[in-house]
Amino acid sequence: MDLQLQNKNIIITGGLKGIGGGITLSLAKEGAIPIIISRTENKAFEEKLQKITKNYAIYYFDLKNHQEIENLTKNILQKFPNIYALVNNAGMNDNLDILQTPVKKLIESYENNLFHYYELTRILFPSIQKNQGNILNIVSKTGITGQGKTSAYASAKAAQIGFTREWACAFAKDNVRVNAIAPAEVMTPLYEKWLQNFKDPKAQYNNIASKIPLGKRFTTIEEIADFATFIISPKSSHTTGQIFHIDGGYVHLDRALNWD
Repeated sequence: MDLQLQNKNIIITGGLKGIGGGITLSLAKEGAIPIIISRTENKAFEEKLQKITKNYAIYYFDLKNHQEIENLTKNILQKFPNIYALVNNAGMNDNLDILQTPVKKLIESYENNLFHYYELTRILFPSIQKNQGNILNIVSKTGITGQGKTSAYASAKAAQIGFTREWACAFAKDNVRVNAIAPAEVMTPLYEKWLQNFKDPKAQYNNIASKIPLGKRFTTIEEIADFATFIISPKSSHTTGQIFHIDGGYVHLDRALNWD
């Protein structure tokens, strides 16, 4: 299927690794032009991307500096004035629970995980509107289910879900779509690092995977990325305001299911 993404300029935050990296590669395979915003370099990933396309750009910037995002976007728009889509993805679970997190730390977490979703969307909307494009927010199941010890991150993700529904309403008159993907258990580099905190990482993985109804396994980065690419594409032209759970049924199916 031709997803009609050839030569479309698409901004991906955190697009050099993890889920964001997967989306970058998937979009590149469809002929889109990935415009990546990343805090750090990833030469190994860039080599992988170069095997698919030479038509991409990387802007190194720490998105927690939300006061400076406007200058960043001016630089991007000078070179790429026609933005088709924005993938808000950058962020990390900082495990800041309410009993150990004063408001100052909560705000710092929002600077890392939330404010740039708002600011990039606000500034880039005119270009996206002109090109009848769309916005995709990568959120998290924690914004729906909670996790117990991550009030800052979970509330940021819940706000992103609110943004998704609100912006879908606000931008419908402009024919600009807004959707979100809420991953659950995905084996990203950050997740793999978290597993190393356990005495037996493999046992911890198996414990979590056993609760995922479909296949009793984690979702792959590629499964998230390929779905994201379809939702971003014009082939999904009448889909907006949706929160998609690509998670093997982890959030919505009964975890007591037993096929033994």
